[in-house]
Amino acid sequence: MTPITEVEGRRLALSNLEKVLYPATGFTKGEVLHYYATTAPVLLPHLRDRPVSFLRYPDGPDGQLFFAKNVPPGTPDWVTTAEVPRMEGPARMVLVQDLASLMWAANLVTEFHTPQWVIEAPGEADRLVFDLDPGAPASVVECCEVALWLRERLAADGIEAYAKTSGSKGLHLSAAVRPVSSERATEYAKELAVEAERAMPRLVVHRMTKSLRPGKVFVDWSQNAARKTTAAPYTLRARAEPLVSAPVTWEEVAECSSPRSLTFLAPDLAPRLQDFGDLLAPLLDPKAAAEVP
Repeated sequence: MTPITEVEGRRLALSNLEKVLYPATGFTKGEVLHYYATTAPVLLPHLRDRPVSFLRYPDGPDGQLFFAKNVPPGTPDWVTTAEVPRMEGPARMVLVQDLASLMWAANLVTEFHTPQWVIEAPGEADRLVFDLDPGAPASVVECCEVALWLRERLAADGIEAYAKTSGSKGLHLSAAVRPVSSERATEYAKELAVEAERAMPRLVVHRMTKSLRPGKVFVDWSQNAARKTTAAPYTLRARAEPLVSAPVTWEEVAECSSPRSLTFLAPDLAPRLQDFGDLLAPLLDPKAAAEVP
């Protein structure tokens, strides 16, 4: 029988709690739900008011993975949804606004991906993002070198960047910006990616062409486009282990000497939050937002 849990006055059926979702470590669905419940205070502010794309993996990372952008069938009527413009016509998407909605969504077994804009202003970016993706044999160690260069370059324009692991092989840089069209945010990010390639031609590539990427870091500027989404801070990823897209300090970035030093699993997050709090909290402060040149 599926247990019924009450979360903030909402009744939730949480299913298959003993199911192993991460075979490499035996991490179960119940542990996934516990992770999201305990991480909710820092995760929810980064999801709030942003339409969520779900990358679902209900049978674990070795099973079927599929994106769900529209409101899933069976969504409770108390979950907030909103109409979102798309090139092919408007669609209805989920907004994860509270703990009950987060736990309902987590029960679907999903990664959380969000755009760089909020629902009140679709296509008006309030975030700038760079996805640093290493091509083997490059790793997150090389991503850190590129991240430090980008941090200085952004600072020269008065923009403060913050880092998190992708929860896979690479690193994400984010910055809070005053609302600007997604087109301009994308153009600016591309300009910096091109500059990075000129400054570090043996290390950086700004084009997606796979043949150019071995041994280099692809600086993906395109995720600033209005239609694109990026893995949210603190989301679990569909990998063999319960890897988390975890915020990191710039000291950790500067000192990174091996991929494992910037690899964080779900059980690692509670002590990190106790030590650091939310390292990405400044992204939520409108006063910290900078002007895109």
